[in-house]
Amino acid sequence: MRQTQGSMICSRCGKLISVSEQKCPFCGAWNPSLYGYGPGLQRFIGRRLNLVSVIVGACVVLYVTALALQPDAILHPRGFLDILAPGSRAHAGGDQVAARCWPAHRLCPLTVGGALKLPASENTLLTAIYLHGSLLHIFFNVLWIRNLGPAVVEYWGPARAFVIFNVAGVVGFLVSNAITGHPSIGASGAIFGFLAALIVYGRRVGHSTLTAQIWQWALIMFVMGFVMSSVNNWAHAGGFAGGWLASTGMRTLGERREGRSAMILSVMLALLTVAGVGLSFVQVTSILFSHP
Repeated sequence: MRQTQGSMICSRCGKLISVSEQKCPFCGAWNPSLYGYGPGLQRFIGRRLNLVSVIVGACVVLYVTALALQPDAILHPRGFLDILAPGSRAHAGGDQVAARCWPAHRLCPLTVGGALKLPASENTLLTAIYLHGSLLHIFFNVLWIRNLGPAVVEYWGPARAFVIFNVAGVVGFLVSNAITGHPSIGASGAIFGFLAALIVYGRRVGHSTLTAQIWQWALIMFVMGFVMSSVNNWAHAGGFAGGWLASTGMRTLGERREGRSAMILSVMLALLTVAGVGLSFVQVTSILFSHP
């Protein structure tokens, strides 16, 4: 992973420089090699990492794991939209309050006994992005991730796209929690962040056709949220705003190569998410095994 000799591409200016340079001689970037770890991060994030597959895979694995942790809940769906819905204890492991999360999910993974929990609880604002409440919920969210994700990665780069995805998801949850008082789960807020990022890109490069198309999709999805009472439109609106703000503060891949800050931030978000998943699994399994 660490490269101590040879050459590399400066992430700021794109020029070929020596790994041993303390400062890029062309653009002045300080420590462009990140003590020798920069080239490895560039190869992994920029060339080897298929971000869309990683996100989809994480959603599917956590969904199947939730089903496996409480299989008896599969046999007691509350309705058509709740087919193959994970049980309440598998998601949160405690007493729940009602939550509105598309489609028709009634469980609240961020609360125990009605009190809002953040990183110290069974699920954090990051891990909740990858949790889903039913088969239809994850099916449609995965479809949108696979539809929008490749374009966001192409225009912004994988590290920036991952940051946008997580920032949008977190802001969506925060807005929804603040207004409704009912925390929820799912990647739909992050998906609306992807929509916002594509609109920002289209406006920045003058791609009016792309901008108009994405606006149409966003408006249709918002309208569907008002038609279906179970849809959490506040999370969608918050995710859209979060994605808009995050992408507005970034350069597109055509304007500037992904730099150290985007790579480091994406790695930190990934590590925090993995840590949150591990903590959630330990806490939920301990509750399930102690209360069969």
